[in-house]
Amino acid sequence: MTVPRPFEPLDIRVTSWMARHGINITRLALGLIFTWFGVLKLFPRASPAEDLATRTLERLSFGQVPPSTALLVLAIWEVLIGLGLLTGRLLRVTLLLLMVQMAGTLTPLALFPSETFRVFPFAPTLEGQYIIKNLVIIGAALVIGATVRGGYVRAHPPSAR
Repeated sequence: MTVPRPFEPLDIRVTSWMARHGINITRLALGLIFTWFGVLKLFPRASPAEDLATRTLERLSFGQVPPSTALLVLAIWEVLIGLGLLTGRLLRVTLLLLMVQMAGTLTPLALFPSETFRVFPFAPTLEGQYIIKNLVIIGAALVIGATVRGGYVRAHPPSAR
């Protein structure tokens, strides 16, 4: 869609601003979310995801890791991801931790389908929706990851040749 001519200067300014700041804002927002949700897991029953997370980790560890230990490890893992995103340091390691955590986060869809779907696979429960929205986090992490070697977003396409 073409922007009407009188609005083109504003459109250029807005899209240029988004290109300059969008990835950093996304990185900081994800960092805040991971830090916040990780810290919640450090306090018993403060996280609404605690029960499902501990049961998932118990199942994935074949019952070898006690729920309290699993939750503590997950909390620290998430806080480390959050701090890595907030500081922008060690982004490759941070994004690797994030992707491993996301793989674990998606597993309740397969491990506990009766809890994550009202009608499998079309009607997720609130817990299922909470998990499925992590696909957006994965996408955002991929975009952030595209910048670790100097990639960036351009507000304008390259000139046609």
